[in-house]
Amino acid sequence: MEQSSTKKMSEPPDVDAQRIPVTVVTGFLGSGKTTLINRILKEKHGRKIAVIENEFGEIGIDDGIVFNSQENILEMNNGCICCTVRGDLIKILKKLWKRKNKIEHVLIETTGLADPAPVAQTFFVDDDVQEHYRLDAIITVVDAKHLIQHLDDDKPEGVENEAVEQLAFADKVLLNKVDLVSAEEKQEVVKRIKAINSSADIIETVQGNAPLERILEIKAFSLERILEGEPTFLESDGEHQHDSSVTSVGLELEGEMDMKKLDSWLGAILREKGTDIFRSKGILAIKGTADKLVFQGVHMLMGFASSSEGVGKPWQDGERRVNRIVFIGRHLDRKQLASSFTACLAD
Repeated sequence: MEQSSTKKMSEPPDVDAQRIPVTVVTGFLGSGKTTLINRILKEKHGRKIAVIENEFGEIGIDDGIVFNSQENILEMNNGCICCTVRGDLIKILKKLWKRKNKIEHVLIETTGLADPAPVAQTFFVDDDVQEHYRLDAIITVVDAKHLIQHLDDDKPEGVENEAVEQLAFADKVLLNKVDLVSAEEKQEVVKRIKAINSSADIIETVQGNAPLERILEIKAFSLERILEGEPTFLESDGEHQHDSSVTSVGLELEGEMDMKKLDSWLGAILREKGTDIFRSKGILAIKGTADKLVFQGVHMLMGFASSSEGVGKPWQDGERRVNRIVFIGRHLDRKQLASSFTACLAD
């Protein structure tokens, strides 16, 4: 397997140029991956891009958040790419290859709880995928405000720290949300990143505003570098073990919400459980407006945006107004969350 990979890497440049470049976008929950994907899809760059999107959870939310565009968005919602659905990832890549005249670049957005290693392995363990695609770069997006907290997170024995793994495999690190930290805090974050991966290029960003020429078609992935740090990389077929205390609670509720009740409810949840809630997001119908309200939360920080602000599409005439919200965190009480969410319905 390793010999085959070496051969591919040493083939003439014109052969390499025929393969579709793939960028893997990884990063912990709430780091800003979807914001970056949105910007890439929205920007006029002239590339025909396919997005493979993966979420940790039972209800897909990001498909309603990603901007409408001509690119194909494929969302897998039956588990992490890095765990049980690697076969599905290969199947989707092969499907895209058959439409290669329409696709010039592939973006894979992993769940925030993903170890990127098995995703990267996909491009070296399957001959068809290896023939038609080349792994261009692994981009790790990190939240400058919360990264150190995640790096220092205590994990049960045998459970890896996903935030550390994501940095270790990065070719580029997007240090996002630098506007939320002081110069001293940023310096400490950079120091911690360099301690894990001294070779990765760090790009400071706000709202994922990295220049596209620094993250797409950059030929930054180095198999040699990965093998130096993890000699068994191409042989590994182990399953990624999640922290069992981390679960996802997805709620769906038809009707219109009372904005005051909703705001009060979300505020109370994040105040009381914010340190345990890594990520929260939702698409909501508010009484009195045709706008879809998009909710995003990271720990105790939360914000709203609406379709009138360019995020998603407004509710259409005759469309069922189904509110969807997902919480990802530790020790979540599904029954309590469901009943209190229902209490936010408008009278």
